[in-house]
Amino acid sequence: MKKVIIYTDGACSGNPGPGGYAAILEYGRYSKTLKGGEASTTNNRMELTAAIEALSALKEPCDVLLRSDSRYLVDAIQKGWLSSWRLNGFRKSDKKPVLNVDLWERLAPLLDVHNVTFEWVEGHNGDEKNELCDRLAVEMSEMYKEK
Repeated sequence: MKKVIIYTDGACSGNPGPGGYAAILEYGRYSKTLKGGEASTTNNRMELTAAIEALSALKEPCDVLLRSDSRYLVDAIQKGWLSSWRLNGFRKSDKKPVLNVDLWERLAPLLDVHNVTFEWVEGHNGDEKNELCDRLAVEMSEMYKEK
C-alpha cells in the first residue's frame, strides 16, 4: 500500500461564519494541495471537510498518516467516539444526535477504505505544513467573507 501523509486545517471567521479548509497530501516526492470553503459554516465543519476532501482525493486504498490540530476530529477517532456513534445510529451516549452527522457519515466509509492513523499536532506551534494549511484555510475563509 502507498504511504501518504496528509496535513489538514479548517478556519472560520465567526462560528458560524465564512470558513475555509486546506489539506496537503504528500506521497514520496509528490505533493497536492486542496482548499475550499463555505459562506456560512463552523470551524469543526471545516476541519472535517478538510479530512474528507483529502481522503476522497486518494485514488486507491492507502496507508495514511493524517496530521491535524483539531481535537474534535482526532479525538473522535482516537477515543473511539466515531465507532460508537456509528453503532448507535449517530447518537451520543446521552442519546442526543451527533453534531455534523452529515460529515461524519461521509468520513466514516473513507476510514473503511484507507488505513488511517490520526495524529494531533499543536496548532500555531511551528509545524511547517500545519502552518501552511492554516494560512490557506484562513485565506479561503477571507474569500468567502467578501462574497
